[in-house]
Amino acid sequence: MNIPFAEPGWRSLQSPYYNDSHRALQIQARKFYEEEVFPFADAWEEAGEPPVEVLRKIAARGWLMPFVPVKYRPENQRESDERDIFHAIILQEEAHRCPRPGVIWGISAGLGIGAAPVINFGSEEQRSRFLPPAYRGEERWCLGITEPEGDPAHYEFTDCLLNPLLAGSDVAGIRTVARLTHDKRFYIVNGTKKWITGGLWADWMTAAVRTGGSSAAGISLLVIPLNSSGVKRRRIRVSGLHASGSTFFEFNDVKVPVENLIGKEGDGFRLIMANFNPERFNLAVMSVQLARNCLEEAFNHAMTRKTFGKPLISHQIIRSKFASMIRAIESCHSWIEELAWHIKITPNAYQQPAIGARVALLKVQAGRVLELCVRESQQVFGGLGMTKDGKGKVVEQISRDMRVFVVGGGSEEILDDLSIRTILPSKQTERPAKL
Repeated sequence: MNIPFAEPGWRSLQSPYYNDSHRALQIQARKFYEEEVFPFADAWEEAGEPPVEVLRKIAARGWLMPFVPVKYRPENQRESDERDIFHAIILQEEAHRCPRPGVIWGISAGLGIGAAPVINFGSEEQRSRFLPPAYRGEERWCLGITEPEGDPAHYEFTDCLLNPLLAGSDVAGIRTVARLTHDKRFYIVNGTKKWITGGLWADWMTAAVRTGGSSAAGISLLVIPLNSSGVKRRRIRVSGLHASGSTFFEFNDVKVPVENLIGKEGDGFRLIMANFNPERFNLAVMSVQLARNCLEEAFNHAMTRKTFGKPLISHQIIRSKFASMIRAIESCHSWIEELAWHIKITPNAYQQPAIGARVALLKVQAGRVLELCVRESQQVFGGLGMTKDGKGKVVEQISRDMRVFVVGGGSEEILDDLSIRTILPSKQTERPAKL
């Protein structure tokens, strides 16, 4: 059964954003995930880990790290590359049609955010050393920012994520320390990291460490080899995304070569901030796709379920629920596409305040769309929407996975305020409000 609005509009309507290369990629990705991933997702989520073989199959297609510069790819993947942000959106959407989103995060989420600083800010030596095996899926990465002192809001979700001028005491929450040895050949790292996606099986961590004083200027970005002596890790049990490999790390006198410093000492804050906008944009894309999954599952149920002797869809209040979901999904997806176009044509787009403010608001709106669609879909399913097996299991799973899409990358309370602060002159934010 073709479910209305279960697919993005460009699949059936004309769009200025997509061409034949996008359409071909969508068909290829749909076939791959439906044959190679989705049938096994239940088992992998239950086991808490997707097999590494599927990671390498995705890598072999060039989908794992689509924006790695051509020179660092295998020779058979160095052909002319037409990829743009809309290709990346398609890959995210097709992957997140998965009935167990934690599986997709376990395959590639840690790599996507962990290796990005090397792609964007690494030296030529670092890129040549790290990117080829990562692109081939032979080495896995994670990003280590959040620490266990209180809530992750102490660092990742502060109101200074786009503008260093807004950096406050929260940055002092980074307590993992990296000290140079006397011969200045190594850093010795001590500290902890928490809620690290994909950390259980990662080979490398791009970590925020303190190399200087207590201000933002004391933070640096260091690539830590996770097979080193002194590294301990354990799984964190979270409500959803079991297969994502959320991890707690301890570093006890871990020796890291100075060649693994990204940029210069004290550059870490700026580099980390540059990582957040693309992460937020991707979270918005994922959230809207998961909302579509809920819509599709609930609509299919409403067409086949009978109440009071007639199909559930024949009740006006049920149709009204679907109308509300569709309005929210379609309007947010249109905003994703509009913003993607500006990102595509704007140099250093993610570093522009006008783009950053919109990304923050988009991420908030996408989270609310997902919350709405989870709630309304569970209402349509009734008790089935709370059951881990049976017709409502996809919506039930998303209801547990949902919080990380809403809170991760910045909670709405922080991002709403951040979006306005970003576009105001710095002194405006310091003036008291007037009624």
